[in-house]
Order: sequence, then C-alpha cells, then structure tokens
Amino acid sequence: METSDEKPPRAPAARRGTPWWFTVPAALLVLAVLFTAAGRFGVVPGWDDLFGEDTRDHSGPALLQSIQDLSRYEGAAGSYQIVVDLEKDARFLPDALRGTRTLYVAAGTVGAYVDLGKTGPEDVTVNEERTSAVIRLPRAVLGPPALDPQRSYAVSKQRGLLDRLGDLFSDNPNDERAVQRLAAQRIGEAAGQSGLTERAERNTTAMLKGLLGSLGFERVTVTYG
Repeated sequence: METSDEKPPRAPAARRGTPWWFTVPAALLVLAVLFTAAGRFGVVPGWDDLFGEDTRDHSGPALLQSIQDLSRYEGAAGSYQIVVDLEKDARFLPDALRGTRTLYVAAGTVGAYVDLGKTGPEDVTVNEERTSAVIRLPRAVLGPPALDPQRSYAVSKQRGLLDRLGDLFSDNPNDERAVQRLAAQRIGEAAGQSGLTERAERNTTAMLKGLLGSLGFERVTVTYG
C-alpha cells in the first residue's frame, strides 16, 4: 500500500465579525443622517420639528423698586455709534498667555433735558395785562447714555491661555461690562461735543412760547442760567 506525505487541506479560517460596540453606534449614526436628510428634502415631513429646539420663558414677574415723579422736559435726543477697541495686557507676560482684546460696536442714545421742577414762582414774571411773560430756567443737561442691546455687539475677542482657563471657572464668562462702560463713556463725551444741550434749550423755548401763546400771551421770553 502506498502512503502519501501530503496533508489534508485546512478549512478556511472563519472571518472575525465586526464588534457590536462599533456596529450599533455606526448604524444609529447612518439612520440619523438618512432621516435628517429625508426631513430636510421633505421626504419625511415634520422631522425637523421632532428634534427642534423649544424656548420656554421661566422668568418671574418684574419687581417694582421705586417710582419717581419727573418734571423734566427732554428737548433733544441723539443717537450715536462707536467702535471700541479695548486691550488689557499683563506686565511681564506675553499676550498669548495673559491678556484680552475686544473689538466692540456700541450704539446708544443720549437725551438732553431741562429740569422744570427747579423753577419757582420768583423765576416767572408776568405783566399786569397778562400779555408778556419772562421765564428763567436752569441750563439743559445731558442724561446718562443708554446702550441699545439690539444694535451693540462684539466683533472679535482675543484672550490669552490663562484668561480662557479662567472663563471655565467663572460665573460670568466673556464678561463685557468693562467694554460697555467704556462705550457709554465715549458716547457721553460725543454727546457733550455735539451741541445737544443747546438744541434742547431751543426746543424748550419753542415749546413754552407755543404753550403760553395759546393762552393769550403775546410776548414770551425764556432765559437760561
């Protein structure tokens, strides 16, 4: 009997299957992409609403803190816009490590008013025929600047590494109060140089002349100082 040294062929090794911890997340990701695309192209209507974002207002009612009776006549108001470039550096440290720079566009208004409440009986002189009146008023002053949050925004922010790490542990990260205070100061300075108080005095004079003219006064003189 003849013997053969040839060994029987081995059965092919079974292929290793893909682990379940990879297959399941991949399948879910593929399904999410398919359904999102289908909802975007209108194949599955209402899909975007299913995973949409809802906004709920849980704020409480406003608390009244005080009421003040005003006797001011606001004769003029100006609208201003300014670009603030505020940079803060740390001594002996590079900007990449410590320092901030904010480019902020601020828009706000400033009103100019005359305080009529400071006028007493001795400041008003009327002749016997009640046809002429002389009124002495205090000079017009500027009110505090009011920033408009709808038109004010930060264009860019540059922060060092330590400042970024500090924001992670801060109760109010990306605080913009410093740049907003500077913007309000600059707007107030611009209002003081734009002749707003003079315009308020002219408009107050026109208002008083029209009001007293309708009451029969033929000559009305308004002085400030």
